[in-house]
Amino acid sequence: MDPLDQPTVGLPGDVRMPLLGFGTWQATGEAGYAAVLAALDAGYRHIDTATMYGNEAEVGRAIQDSGLRREDVFVTTKLPPERVGRERETIEASLRALGMDHVDLWLIHWPPSAPSDSIPMWRELLAARDENLARAVGVSNYGTAQIDELIQATEENPAVNQIRWGPSLYDRQRHAEHRNRGVVLEGYSPFKTTDLADPVLTRIAAAHDVSPAQVVLRWHIDHEIVVIPKSVTPERIRVNADIWHFSLTAGEMRDIDALAG
Repeated sequence: MDPLDQPTVGLPGDVRMPLLGFGTWQATGEAGYAAVLAALDAGYRHIDTATMYGNEAEVGRAIQDSGLRREDVFVTTKLPPERVGRERETIEASLRALGMDHVDLWLIHWPPSAPSDSIPMWRELLAARDENLARAVGVSNYGTAQIDELIQATEENPAVNQIRWGPSLYDRQRHAEHRNRGVVLEGYSPFKTTDLADPVLTRIAAAHDVSPAQVVLRWHIDHEIVVIPKSVTPERIRVNADIWHFSLTAGEMRDIDALAG
């Protein structure tokens, strides 16, 4: 599949976010640079980083060296919540490190330890978006009630909530709560919480002649949940991106959903 034809989900402001992304947590230094370059070469067009990952410079250099146009790569970074009051200098530092004039998505990495800081931080993200430093803004690791607080205070929904997700964590109600609020659910650590040797996954993988890991990624995509697998192994990076030649049946989706018990 042409990477530009990969499925996307719409965010406010006519922003399109690819459903498959590449996570870069713990991918630092030259190994991080090489992993991002390998991911872009394998067809990923969505790269996820964060201030706290300490790899924004490597991510930016890899995107530049890939030869791809900036507008063809969706870039997310995240604000550490202890930077309350320093949001603007943090996004400016991220952009300098990335070598970009904007990111596509900027997230609050997790709720601040002082709950009263959440709304002021959210207002600063909205201001950064309005100044075109980020095309869309959202949150990460937020509960539904915490999202509702932001919406009630500002009448602005986070575009995205990035949370730990996978078949064993599937929560139909939580998924619906995001959809009902117009918040895109983005899942991280899809394999960390998943038993890839589970008979349900191995059976479905065999039926499609793919790996259980590919089944897990396709399950996210078929639920229209953004997923960001991470690896620094070129072969695994390539295989994880090769999920467009099959899709899961309704029965297979139900069987995987049921792994959450």
